[in-house]
Amino acid sequence: MSRPTVQLKLVDADGLYYSWRWEHDLGAIQNVMVETGRVRPALDALAEALPTPLPGETVEQALRRSLNGPLTDRDREAGLATALARSLIPYRLAGELNAYLEQGLRPHVRIQPSASTAQVPWEALRVDEGERFVTNADLSVLPPATVRNAPDRRRSGWNPSGPVVAVLDPRVPGAGLELGSVLGQVTDDSPLAALAVHLGTRLRPAGPPYCRGDLDRDMIEPLLADAARFLYVGHVTTTKHGLDARLHLSCGPATTGRAALVNGHRPLTAADILLGHRPGAARGWSMPDRVALIACESGGEVGFAEPVGLVAAALHGGARYVTATRWTLPTDEGLRRFAPTPLPPLLQEAIIAVDAAHDAPDPVAALNAWQRAKAAGWEADGRPEDNPIVWAALATTFG
Repeated sequence: MSRPTVQLKLVDADGLYYSWRWEHDLGAIQNVMVETGRVRPALDALAEALPTPLPGETVEQALRRSLNGPLTDRDREAGLATALARSLIPYRLAGELNAYLEQGLRPHVRIQPSASTAQVPWEALRVDEGERFVTNADLSVLPPATVRNAPDRRRSGWNPSGPVVAVLDPRVPGAGLELGSVLGQVTDDSPLAALAVHLGTRLRPAGPPYCRGDLDRDMIEPLLADAARFLYVGHVTTTKHGLDARLHLSCGPATTGRAALVNGHRPLTAADILLGHRPGAARGWSMPDRVALIACESGGEVGFAEPVGLVAAALHGGARYVTATRWTLPTDEGLRRFAPTPLPPLLQEAIIAVDAAHDAPDPVAALNAWQRAKAAGWEADGRPEDNPIVWAALATTFG
């Protein structure tokens, strides 16, 4: 056995229901129910710690609350991560995982969260003194069976040297403060400038990939058809259902799509990707094998009753790996302005880590390795640059 892999599914009902099975023995399914009262306090504490706005909060208020909370304080964060692990990881499953570790085998845990656990940073859960879940296991998100087994789902091939469509902080027409730049000024000596040089002739479209005003859907869609990867960094907003989750590109009023105009631009919805954005017969986008959506709650569809959003649309269009985020991401400017003591830039490092992971043979293991290093640094020294407010937000859906 090269790598034991377990599928873990969670369902909300009158309690939190777990079922899991190992992929080498799919018929042996185990089930556990945990009472709501056992998991609710830890989940409520997590919601209070995250930068995602609570009901009635503005984005700025949420960011101030979170940056003054446990995620930026090593001891308080360790207490929260320990409480989450004790509440959420079934004892029986933990025993099975430990049995493989004793054999020198590193398990892969594929988790299909419920709505109540949609924002749980499983990689960061503190399972022992100085150890996080990602210390001894690889973790990914398991898409629903209706998504991964859809009969009309495309399957894109993987070309390690293929084109990379990079859309980093596109200028949004008519954008106010809420849809302004997420990267700020990108200098010639920044990691993102080095990333563009590294991608070289693989980069699509040609030229610097960041802070451009011409990156609209009609330019991007045809480029994705033969690409190996798609790397998006910018804004995602959500409304009442996952299919209306929106990427904000440089799409002006002349573009067509399923969303109404917002201050002079038309957002690109998950439905546009799934069904096509042009009038006439439905024709969904073709997506490359690897897609990264580094934006606020880009993977937030698991919190909806019908978990079909940007991640599911990318998978349906051909992707096998989709890295997205669980909660609202603070920009580096937000970290500088609203933390009690200014924090170092974190977003560009995360972008570089995701980009490198998506060029690796196993994007899940590669991203987990970076998260493991960040967790180890946070545990050992509590350095501000290792706090989990950004690295623990990232998760890769694999299916």
